[in-house]
Amino acid sequence: MNNPEFSVSRRSFIKVTAVAGGGLLLGFSSANAAALTSGLNEALSFNPFILISPDGSITIYSPNPEVGQGVKTAMPMIVAEELDADWSKVKVEQAPLDGKKYQRQVAGGSGSLKASWATLRQAGATVRMMMLAAAAQKWQVSVDSLRTENSQVLGNNQKASYAELAIEAVKQAVPTKVVLKKPSEFRLLGKSIANVDNKDIFTGKAIYGIDIKKPGMKYAVVARPPGFGQIPDKINDAAAKAIPGVFGVYPFDDKIAIVASDTWTALKARKALDVSWIQKTAAENTAQHDKSLTDLLAQKPAKAFRADGDAESAFSQADKIIEASFSCPFLPHNAMEPMNFYADVKEGSAELIGPSQTPQRSQTKVAEILGLPVEAVTVQMTRMGGGFGRRLSSDFAEEAAKISRLAKSPVKVQWTREDDMAGGVYRPACKYTYRAAIDKNGDFLGFHVRGAGLNVGNPTRENNFPAGAIQHLLIEGHNKESNVTTGPWRAPVHNFVAFAEQCFLDEVALELKKDPIDFRMNLLDKAASNPVGKLDYDVNRFKKTMQLVRSVSGWDKKKEGVFMGFSAYFSFSSYVAMVAEVVLENNKPVIRKVYCAADCGIIVNRSGAENQIVGGIIDGLGHAQFGNIDIKDGKSQQSNFDTYRMIKINESFPVEVHFVENEIDPTGLGEPALPPAAAAVANAFFAATGNRLYNQPFTEAKKNLG
Repeated sequence: MNNPEFSVSRRSFIKVTAVAGGGLLLGFSSANAAALTSGLNEALSFNPFILISPDGSITIYSPNPEVGQGVKTAMPMIVAEELDADWSKVKVEQAPLDGKKYQRQVAGGSGSLKASWATLRQAGATVRMMMLAAAAQKWQVSVDSLRTENSQVLGNNQKASYAELAIEAVKQAVPTKVVLKKPSEFRLLGKSIANVDNKDIFTGKAIYGIDIKKPGMKYAVVARPPGFGQIPDKINDAAAKAIPGVFGVYPFDDKIAIVASDTWTALKARKALDVSWIQKTAAENTAQHDKSLTDLLAQKPAKAFRADGDAESAFSQADKIIEASFSCPFLPHNAMEPMNFYADVKEGSAELIGPSQTPQRSQTKVAEILGLPVEAVTVQMTRMGGGFGRRLSSDFAEEAAKISRLAKSPVKVQWTREDDMAGGVYRPACKYTYRAAIDKNGDFLGFHVRGAGLNVGNPTRENNFPAGAIQHLLIEGHNKESNVTTGPWRAPVHNFVAFAEQCFLDEVALELKKDPIDFRMNLLDKAASNPVGKLDYDVNRFKKTMQLVRSVSGWDKKKEGVFMGFSAYFSFSSYVAMVAEVVLENNKPVIRKVYCAADCGIIVNRSGAENQIVGGIIDGLGHAQFGNIDIKDGKSQQSNFDTYRMIKINESFPVEVHFVENEIDPTGLGEPALPPAAAAVANAFFAATGNRLYNQPFTEAKKNLG
C-alpha cells in the first residue's frame, strides 16, 4: 500500500497544515528543489490527499474509516472534482491514522462528508490552481486563458497533462485564495460512481480485519463472563494448556485469553477451560427491566430536557387528551464481520491493525493502557464488514493490545458470533409515553413526552419536530443504570424515537380527522410563522422533502387495495420523508413498496446515496419486525442467527428513492433513512388493519408484516 507520509528522502513534497476555518496551508520544501530539475521519475506528493505519478495516474487518499457507507469512494470524488482529475485514472488508497494531517477520522454520526467537505475541496482546488499557474508560466500566457479537464491543462491551442506539469506546479506559490467550483460546474459529483473496492470485494481480494495475517502472529480468543455482572472465581487451565498448539492462557481484567497457533485451536482450548463464575452485581432479566421502566414512566423526572410554555396547565385544561405508550428492546449490532483486531506490542511502541470506526480512540486508549506516548502507537485501518455503531467502541483493540503484551507476541484477537451477539454493547431498551392536549377548537395545544431507558442517558431528542411548533411542550426522561452494557446503535436514540413520534403524530392527525401530511405541514407553518423556543430544523427543507414524497408516491391518488402510511424525520442534518404501501394477501399485511424522499444537500455519489437509503430502510424495518434480545438470569437468550431473527432476502421490498436537488453543502446519509422507516410501515399497517403497533419487535404482538 502506498503511504502519504512526507519523507524528504523518498520524494519531494508540499507540506500541509490545517489552519483555522478548515483551510490548508501549503509550503514548498526547497531542500529537494534540485531533484526536481531532472523530470518526474517518481510519484510526487502534493498534500496528504494527492499523489501524482509519472504515468499520469493520481492517487487520492481517503482519510476516514470505510464501514460500508461509501466514504472511500465519495471523499476522493470530492478531491477529484475540484482537481478536475480524470476519474478513470484515479487510484484510491486508505490513508493511515494521522491526527496532524487529517481531521475527524471517524465513521459515526453520519458526519464524514459534512465535516470534511470544505477541506477536501480545497485540497483538490489548490493543486488545480497550481497546475494552471505552472502551465501559464510555461506557455507565457495568462492563467485566465487556461482551463482544466480530465487531469489536463488546456488553452491557447496547447495542452499538458498534470504529470507533465507536476514538477513546475510544485514550485508555484501556493494560492492564498482558493477558487472553488460552483455546483453547476461539477462534472463528477452527483453522478453514480461504482464503489472503488467493488472488484476486490467481488473477487475476494479486499482485506478486512478478519483477514489480517502478519509474520510471527498468533491467534487469540477470549473467555468472557457468560452473564452480565459476573467475574471469574476459579480458573483451571490445565486441560486447555495441554492441547497442542496452545501457547498460553492469560487471565486479565474479568476475562481469560487463550493464545494459540490458529483460531480453531484457541477455540478448542477455550472449551477446555474450567472456569467458575460468580455474580459481582445482581443478575438482571427482561421482566425486571420492563417493570422498572414502566414504574419510571409513572414518576416525574427531576429535570426536564425542554419545557416551552406551560404544558401542565395546557393538559389540565384540555378538552381531549390523546395518549400512547411505546417500547423497544435491546438490540445487538450484528455486523457481518465479528469483532477482531491485531496488535503487536513491543518495548516503547505498539502497532494496531483492524476495523475501527474510531481509530484515534483505539490509539489513545491503547497508549494509556501501555503507558506510551500516543505517537508511539500506530493504527492501520482495514475495510469493515459492518459496524452500525459497535465499532465506535475500542474494547476489542484494547483486548488485542493487552493480550499481545501478556503473550509478548503479535496477536490477532478474534470474536465469534456468539461472543458478539451475547456480549452486550446493545441498543438501550427504552419505554415512552406520548401525550397530546387538544382544546375545544380541535387545536393541538400541548405536547408531552416522557421516556425511560437503560444506560441511555437522555432517552429523548428534545428538539425534535414538533418542538418549535407547539405552544406548550414538555420533554423529560429517566435513565436507569444496568449491568447490561449498551452503546451507540445506528442512529442512536433516533432509531426508536422516530417510530414513537411519527406513529403518535399520525394517531393525533387521524383523531382530529386531518390528512397526516397536511397535519405536519400545518405544524411546520406554525413553526415558521410563530416559532416557540429553539428551532433545530429548517422548515422549508422539511416541507419540500414531504412534498416530494407526497408527489412521487401518489399519496393523493388512492390506489384500490393499497394502504399507505407516512412518516417524516430530521436527524444528522438531513431530512427524510417516506410513504409505505401495505397490501393484504390472504388477510395478511405485506409491505408492497416504500417511497423515500431525502434532502441531504449536494449529492456526492448518487448510487452510494441511494444504497445508504435503501439499506437503512430495510435494516430499520428488519429490526423493527424481528429484532430482540431477552435477558434471563443475567444472560442473553439469543447468541446466533438460529435464535435471533433477521429480515430475509425474500422479505425485502422495492424502495424508490428521490432527492431534493439543491446546492446546500452535503450532510449525512448513513443513518437518517433508518429512523422513520418503521413508522411509515406501522402507519400503513394501521390503515390496512385498524390496529396500531406500539411495541417492537412487531412479531411480539403477533403482527408479522410478512
